[in-house]
Amino acid sequence: MSDHSADVMISARDLRKSFVDRSGTTVEAVKGIDIDVRRGEAFGFLGPNGAGKSSTMRMIAAVSPVTGGELRILGLDPAEHGPAIRSRLGVCPQEDTLDNELNVFDNLYIYGRYFGIPKREVRERADELLEFVQLTEKRAAKVESLSGGMKRRLTIARSLINRPEILLLDEPTTGLDPQARHVLWDRLFRLKQQGVTLVITTHYMDEAEQLCDRLVVMDRGVVAAEGSPLDLIREHSTREVSELRFPVGDHDATAEKIADLGQRVEVLPDRILVYSDDGEHVLEQVHERGLRPIASLVRRSTLEDVFLRLTGRTLVD
Repeated sequence: MSDHSADVMISARDLRKSFVDRSGTTVEAVKGIDIDVRRGEAFGFLGPNGAGKSSTMRMIAAVSPVTGGELRILGLDPAEHGPAIRSRLGVCPQEDTLDNELNVFDNLYIYGRYFGIPKREVRERADELLEFVQLTEKRAAKVESLSGGMKRRLTIARSLINRPEILLLDEPTTGLDPQARHVLWDRLFRLKQQGVTLVITTHYMDEAEQLCDRLVVMDRGVVAAEGSPLDLIREHSTREVSELRFPVGDHDATAEKIADLGQRVEVLPDRILVYSDDGEHVLEQVHERGLRPIASLVRRSTLEDVFLRLTGRTLVD
């Protein structure tokens, strides 16, 4: 085995997942995707609900059987080695599944005992993890008294009790306020520094840009694009975007007058987006043509621009 193949933690070839819904119709949730996740990287699945992200994650977690294609986790086939794979994974589900009847420390302690970790060792690990996620002061508190951000941090701490080689995070910051999200991002970045491989699903563009070394954009069960956030922006967008707001009802007519100013012009209900490599120059040319936007700004392209280009849909659930 080459060094490269030894560093591949997750490998999928033509991976497929189908299931029968309540009406008896066969739904193909994942339609033949190829991915490689390397040791120590943060790999993201980006896309709207229904794109196939969670179905893929459940197969990687070895809790949902593969319908077709090939999947290897840590070099093992989940169909044959499910328990061995699960013992080396950490899973942070989309919904918090903490035990509200137990205090913060006991949520970690009892979960650790499920893995057969000796009592003394699991106590030490629990204390270390509470410090890591900044919950030491809440050690004896009941779970129901915690804020949403604290519960997410406790869920992540619990998923780390078995010292996993791969941590799966399904929509880790959904519902959190900006401050709580940034605290969580900091903890995840530190985990990556410690060598833990992170696999993240999200529909938040800024989260993917902040956390992921590489990602795939999924849409309707297929991979629409793959690469680093920067590579995807370079390939599918422009360096800058000029946002122009005109009076309501004027956008379509105005867009025709400035269609030649950018590589691409997109009309949204409340503004016009002009994609170019020099946004300030675009604004100058707009003014030279006698057009006066109510408001304007120039910003760098983001993954959201890439997503809209690839799927033509917003990410509103």
